[in-house]
Amino acid sequence: MNRDNVSAVAMAIAVIAIIVGFGIYFNSPSLNKASSSSQQQLEKVVSAATTTNGTIKTIKLDKAQFLQIDKSQFQKAPEFAQIAGYINTPSSAPLTLASLKGKVVLVDFWTYSCINCIRTLPHLNDWYQRYADKGFVIVGVHSPEFEFEKNYDNVKAAVQKLGIKFPVILDSNHGTWNAYGNMYWPRDYLVDTQGYIRHDHIGEGDYNTTESAIQSLLAEGAALNGMKDISFNTAKSTTTINRSSLAFVDLTKQITPEIYLGYSFARAPLGNPQNFQPDQTIPYSIPPNTSFNPDIVYLDGLWKNNPDNMELQSNTGHIVLTYNARAVNIVAGGHGQQGIVTEDGATKILNNSSGKDLTQDGKFVLDGQRLYNLALYNNYGSHSIIINVSGKGFQLYTFTFG
Repeated sequence: MNRDNVSAVAMAIAVIAIIVGFGIYFNSPSLNKASSSSQQQLEKVVSAATTTNGTIKTIKLDKAQFLQIDKSQFQKAPEFAQIAGYINTPSSAPLTLASLKGKVVLVDFWTYSCINCIRTLPHLNDWYQRYADKGFVIVGVHSPEFEFEKNYDNVKAAVQKLGIKFPVILDSNHGTWNAYGNMYWPRDYLVDTQGYIRHDHIGEGDYNTTESAIQSLLAEGAALNGMKDISFNTAKSTTTINRSSLAFVDLTKQITPEIYLGYSFARAPLGNPQNFQPDQTIPYSIPPNTSFNPDIVYLDGLWKNNPDNMELQSNTGHIVLTYNARAVNIVAGGHGQQGIVTEDGATKILNNSSGKDLTQDGKFVLDGQRLYNLALYNNYGSHSIIINVSGKGFQLYTFTFG
């Protein structure tokens, strides 16, 4: 997703930007061509020096060759700015980019309610463990989309729940986001051992390309440090994502784009004729025999229109949506409010297609502001979902799909 809250097409097609992508970052076409040429020079040096034995490749390192790579067209990575907190650092101590000079650093912009970001995490965790002893580190820059994502305890709980192993810094006021000129979640910048940005990737996917770039920059760093060779597994990401996992997605499939609620964030109308009415509390209803348009949310009950969410003001309410995907999630907030999920006319019970956050009888209970998975099928298809909500204060921010 991008900063303007449009479900980024770039995510679906996994836009890759290896140096050329700095047109997005620096908006400098003259730098793009020169930078791309220099990066190709690195890839040529690495490729010529590589021998492969089974799944292991060894790169013979000639420092003189790596010193010939022209870095004058690369931009220095900005320092982390206005950081509000630190997670997974020793004693939660501050972490600076300057302190990581001499390492290859992957700067990962993410936010914890973003399903696109969540799906990248198994790969990031694997890379962090696989290459840490070769001088590689990941820094997760948590740049919030919603106000509740600025809360340190919320982020820390999410980091633990998601099993993130690498350091995370809280960019709650978007100081680092703005320093990098970023507009997307997720977005990964690879910084070499001398502090230059050498690789830029927007969105999910193409993990082998990113891993290959990691290996090339580690080889360059090792050569400049006087090492004679370095070995890796071949750059075919060994991360295996089970189809039953929320992290699995087939980006070649037609998937409903992310749907935002709240009058400031929404990019599509409600199905109800009342639509969004800023800061008003509206009695929404769904007439009998309504023909539901796909990818449009319909509401029933008394709902307050907030800038970034719809908040239930009655004791009960209903949410209806027809979508195309294998997984459907909501970002919701509250404590103790409940929902009962009906999919394709049947109450969800614990089975192969039930969501990760549903109980045995198809219910979910809000325990804070986060992403809740409500359905997870084996295959892609068109489905309808009805969420019967109980409890005033239920906040609905987005629907996301996989």
